[in-house]
Amino acid sequence: MGDAVRIIRDVVPVDGDGAEAARVDVVLRGEGIDRIEPVGTTPDAAHVIDGGGRLLLPGFVDAHAHADGRIFDAGVQLALLRQGVTTVIGGQDGVSYAPGDGAYASEYFAAINGPHPGYDGGGIRSLLASYDGTAPLNQGLLVPAGTVRDLVCGRSTDAAGPAELEAMLALVADGLAEGALGLSTGLDYVPGVFATTEELARLTEPVAAAGGVYVSHMRGGYEANSAAGIAEIEAIARHSGVAVHVSHFHAEPHIVHEQLRRLEASGVDAFFDAYPYTRGCSILAMPVLPAWLTVRPTAEVLAVITDPDGRRRLLEEWFPTIVDYPSLGPDWPEMLTLAHIAAPELAWAHGLTIGAAAARAGTGPAEFALDVLAASRLEVNVVMAVRYDRDDADLAAILAHPRAIGGSDGIFIGAHPHPRARGSFARYLRLLVVSRADLGWAEAAALVSTRAVDRFGLGDRGRVRAGAVADLVLADPARIADRATYDDPLALAEGIDDVLVAGTPVLEGGCLTGATPGRGIRRSPSNSLFRKGYGNAGPSGGGTASRGPAIAHPLLKSEMRGE
Repeated sequence: MGDAVRIIRDVVPVDGDGAEAARVDVVLRGEGIDRIEPVGTTPDAAHVIDGGGRLLLPGFVDAHAHADGRIFDAGVQLALLRQGVTTVIGGQDGVSYAPGDGAYASEYFAAINGPHPGYDGGGIRSLLASYDGTAPLNQGLLVPAGTVRDLVCGRSTDAAGPAELEAMLALVADGLAEGALGLSTGLDYVPGVFATTEELARLTEPVAAAGGVYVSHMRGGYEANSAAGIAEIEAIARHSGVAVHVSHFHAEPHIVHEQLRRLEASGVDAFFDAYPYTRGCSILAMPVLPAWLTVRPTAEVLAVITDPDGRRRLLEEWFPTIVDYPSLGPDWPEMLTLAHIAAPELAWAHGLTIGAAAARAGTGPAEFALDVLAASRLEVNVVMAVRYDRDDADLAAILAHPRAIGGSDGIFIGAHPHPRARGSFARYLRLLVVSRADLGWAEAAALVSTRAVDRFGLGDRGRVRAGAVADLVLADPARIADRATYDDPLALAEGIDDVLVAGTPVLEGGCLTGATPGRGIRRSPSNSLFRKGYGNAGPSGGGTASRGPAIAHPLLKSEMRGE
């Protein structure tokens, strides 16, 4: 739209820096906020949006979402924008398409991220470019440590050797140089579960040098087992000095607060995200199959679970041990609800627990779990209940923490998905501000926008100020509501009907406009990254590689060489 002028008339601006102001007119020019003036004093322009006294907030940032391959889908776009989300951060849990050709992530996370419709290689730079002008929302990325490990070490379960570690360091540094916001790990997933603390600590060295963030799905589950994961994070951060972000920190409030105090006392700079629900969601294979098996290619896993002897051994020797999984326990068949099943002949089981589906199929829960995984080629995800439920007061005690950042962990694949993908950000506002008054609107804006912008280096966003990028949300406090539930998980949020990205309306009257001003959000790397000698790539934004192609390392798998 060039330098066209647009006016948002009669709104109450609020961001994470302070309290609500008087009603004003906000004048946009091009992609940014040009000025803010008293209401009614601004001459008309060709494009005027009637704010009607609504709140004007900075666009929300979903700091942990799995929209990596789904952000191009109109239904996903609508689900996010109706909550006010204008930027999502992907590459989560250590698994995404880049670096590499995307094959590993598309296979292993088929039920979480799905495939990317266009990416087939080229690294973080190419993946970020795939989001430029192709969707109404922005997409930031983390370098996924599991994907990096797979590229260098393949399906090995051994600790990385010195040469392998150097190759991984180069890939991490290259990804940061190409615009990644930090490094992510998924230490309950493969291959991340096989990474040693020493390996992870070394991989955070270029992250710290670049001013990025170490984002971790902790090892060994959460809830009552959280102290073990936090202890490892502490050791990693103390090694490199890296800033930390704990993914989906779900536990009883006293555990969350105690562990955050522990990190602070040890000098670790830590934030966290937490979605406003008790139940989780993940691939079924993660809690019910051993990591030594799921690290293998899908065809090999299927060969084992469909072989009579292999299946018998799993049923007799493995399944009795999953009752010890920290977040599940002996009632696991009733705690896992089938959210996505790729096999069409088993679509009847969507929304049922493993136990209920097994009973309907006339088999045992463990047998049914293997059957549904085999029929779906492992592409199954489940909503996971926890052993000790939490009420709204407990959730509020976690989310009102000054180091909390909004993150849905939204998964947009499934006929009966977790409601967090379509409800989290509306639920933050409805629960914490409107219903319980745990937060004021300025504090809520910090939770859902401003803190994430500052933490992840997302540029001049996150504030309603002259000079800021005009990623903006008009919210009606009287109508804010999350409608998605565990029984009706596809219902869209209400109360946010108008959203702009880079000054362009992308949601009007609750409907998509069809505009695609979104982009891949790059973080400019620190020069210290290159002074320390990590990586091959030059600065982001089209810089020339200083020592040849970023992935031309002899320890990378052969199909990756020469990209």
